Amino acid sequence: MKSRMASRLWLVFFCIFWVLSVIPAQAQSSAPQAVVLTFRGPITPVLVEYLERGLRAADEQNASVVVLQLDTPGGAIDTMERIVQTIRSSPVPVAVYVSPRNAAASSAGALITMAGHVAAMAPETTIGAASPVGGQGEDIEETMQAKVKESLKASVRALTANRPPEATRLAEDMIDSAKAVTVEEALAIGLVDYKAFDVQDLLEQMDGRTVELDSGSVTLTTAGAQLVEIRASLIENVLQLLINPNLVFLLLSTGIWALMIELSSPGGWVAGFIGVVCILLAVYGLGILPVNWFGILFIGVAFVLFVLEVKTPTVGMLSAAGAISLIAGALILFNSVRIPGLPRISPVLVVVTSIVLAASFLAIVTFALRAQRTPVLTGREALPGQVGVVRTALHPAGTVQVAGELWAAEVEEGQPHAAEGERVEVLSVNGLRLTVRKVNPPS
Repeated sequence: MKSRMASRLWLVFFCIFWVLSVIPAQAQSSAPQAVVLTFRGPITPVLVEYLERGLRAADEQNASVVVLQLDTPGGAIDTMERIVQTIRSSPVPVAVYVSPRNAAASSAGALITMAGHVAAMAPETTIGAASPVGGQGEDIEETMQAKVKESLKASVRALTANRPPEATRLAEDMIDSAKAVTVEEALAIGLVDYKAFDVQDLLEQMDGRTVELDSGSVTLTTAGAQLVEIRASLIENVLQLLINPNLVFLLLSTGIWALMIELSSPGGWVAGFIGVVCILLAVYGLGILPVNWFGILFIGVAFVLFVLEVKTPTVGMLSAAGAISLIAGALILFNSVRIPGLPRISPVLVVVTSIVLAASFLAIVTFALRAQRTPVLTGREALPGQVGVVRTALHPAGTVQVAGELWAAEVEEGQPHAAEGERVEVLSVNGLRLTVRKVNPPS
């Protein structure tokens, strides 16, 4: 009987504990959440991965909305199209918010903003200038330009189908004539939905708005939502940093230089490891950046010349030619095309790096030549020419002390014998025996 009562009491306590633990969790999960993503810089595949990761997290947390804070000068059309598709197929409403102040959604960024289920801009921001350029940043041929423009205009007509006709015409003008407008102009014509001072202001304004998802109509519940900020990961930040022509050039030059050091003096691993890592990082940047691959040929020729300088010293002539080839290759590789949103490679950086590399190879050659011309100072090869002291009289064989060691020795044929204590000069080394001759004392 007592055991039954004890079991029932334990059951009651368990139920009370379970209820108390569940109620706060339900209360916490009932509060709306807004996942906030922040991206600044040129549109690259890094943004695609970051956005997809944020949308997955928002779906798992049952967030009410995802706010993408955007500030970009633009990017490649194919990358932009992937981002637009990701936003339009998102199971969670996406609000694209051009911020902070003085930010811009230029070129591809304008279409990404229009793709949002909600489009908003901070004060003093701009949007537009979406005229297409070639895959390497260059002006494209007239017929191809017309095709690309018509394709983009069809896209913006679809993205602005629920907006006023004036907004659609403005979006097409952004593509036809690279027109850009301020937040006030975009808001007045209906191209964007809100002008918000910050994310909290945006959430308050769009509370109760109905948006269309693939799954149907959704009414936003965002007033007082809890902000859940998802920052770019370390890897994403590094990959975004690698899409810089100056850094890619440094990595490429350093990697090839380190590998050549490893190949010229194998046996270690540090130089080879550093070289492989630098080249792999540079290859990632080269795969994303629009580059002129003809420049790679000049860079390859430069390092061939550096190698030849080491193998067949020419007193710096090949090193100088290699430096000139490296400078030409770097400038052709990056600066022969225009890369929207990315800095042009610095000519000063290219010249200084090339001179440093050429000087380092010239220094290697100089040290190698000096080493070849310097006589051997250790081992048996260093004994000829040295003077020692006779320890056991040479008649004609005995022992002498040379360079702090006791050696068996014999007097050269035809030379006078040497008594103990006399000084002798080493003529040659035959196995473990020295051939010597007596040194006449100074007169």
